[in-house]
Amino acid sequence: MKKKLKCIMLIDDDEPTNFLNKMVVEEMDCAERIQVVPNARQALEYLKAASNNNSDQCTPELIFLDINMPAMDGWEFLAEYEKLSEGQKSKVIVVMLTTSFNPEDRLRAMQIETVAAFRNKPLTVEILREILEAHFPGYL
Repeated sequence: MKKKLKCIMLIDDDEPTNFLNKMVVEEMDCAERIQVVPNARQALEYLKAASNNNSDQCTPELIFLDINMPAMDGWEFLAEYEKLSEGQKSKVIVVMLTTSFNPEDRLRAMQIETVAAFRNKPLTVEILREILEAHFPGYL
């Protein structure tokens, strides 16, 4: 029996994207729970609550983060995420998953220590497998 991540979080304001990304994670059967959060502010609140051992929420081990979202974009999320305590951040792997093909976005993302990878949408089984192999050896 393969090991599963306890929780993967999808942060994206686009419902169809979240639906498709969730299907890919389910197909890989690599997580006990998939937490879909439609905006960055809610994601920050979720992470704060999860670190307080709220029984309804689990701390994600892997976050897929969109860049372009209303109210708070992915860059703003990362700036606020950095302000969280170590307990709230835990050892989360953050992957920017975006439609941006702007090389400056990729460069900016890779200069942020929190960001483990920058990938273009859509999430695929191949991308997810690559992320798991790189950051969660033994989970496939």
